[in-house]
Amino acid sequence: MIGRQQIPEELGRYSLLGVALLYLVVLVALPLLIVFFEAFTRGVVPYIASLLDSYALAAMRLTLLTAAISVPLNLTFGIAAAWAIAKFEFRGKNTLVTLIDVPFAISPVISGLIYVLMFGAQGWFGPWLIAHGIHIIFAVPGIILATTFVTFPFVARELIPLMQTQGNDEEETALSLGASGWQTFRLVTLPNIRWGLLYGVLLCNARAMGEFGAVSVVSGHIRGLTNTLPLHIEIMYSDYNYVGAFAAASILALLALVTLVAKSLLELRQPELRAGVARQA
Repeated sequence: MIGRQQIPEELGRYSLLGVALLYLVVLVALPLLIVFFEAFTRGVVPYIASLLDSYALAAMRLTLLTAAISVPLNLTFGIAAAWAIAKFEFRGKNTLVTLIDVPFAISPVISGLIYVLMFGAQGWFGPWLIAHGIHIIFAVPGIILATTFVTFPFVARELIPLMQTQGNDEEETALSLGASGWQTFRLVTLPNIRWGLLYGVLLCNARAMGEFGAVSVVSGHIRGLTNTLPLHIEIMYSDYNYVGAFAAASILALLALVTLVAKSLLELRQPELRAGVARQA
């Protein structure tokens, strides 16, 4: 009887596992393989030539520049917000937590449109900015603003539950022993949150480099000037330059794979990060 009961249980277990693996293969592994297959469909030389194209190089530089500015900004905001929310009680705390989740709740296209309505030629501040020679929309500052907006919750959302779990005991002990606020943060708080901080920065950087919707609205699609790598891929594909499109896409795919590997290593190094992964999902 026990053996007969185990057979349906094992069958059900393997069936669920098979469905999950099939789902991952069809929706994740197969598209990645197609990207690399199409990128090299004409050989290595056209692939490299596509990546060395002036427009492709400009898109890569702009993507790296955008990430290099938006990620440190979100890092600073995330630490400050997590510190305030996890360590202190103040009026408006729940409102701040809600505002941090706003980019998760609205479409990136809508967030880009908000900046157009604020800083565009017909926006609230657009005429004044244009009169003073300041260009935000259809320029690099607009791309950085839009990217920063859609990525700023990642660091904060990773640190808040981690710092709440750790509590205030160690910081209070350090302060009672005469440590300053900066010394307490540098020697006590920062070592306790370093792996969660790295995990949040990793996710923030991956999203910043791959952001399409918000950047597409504010960029103007000016080749060589305001096209990030995702926008460059769209233009190459629309121009039927499939090798160029998939070559650029392979760079983002490699970034995604590196991100996954780094994420797995961080989860192994710091087991409590797994709770953060579940909350992020």
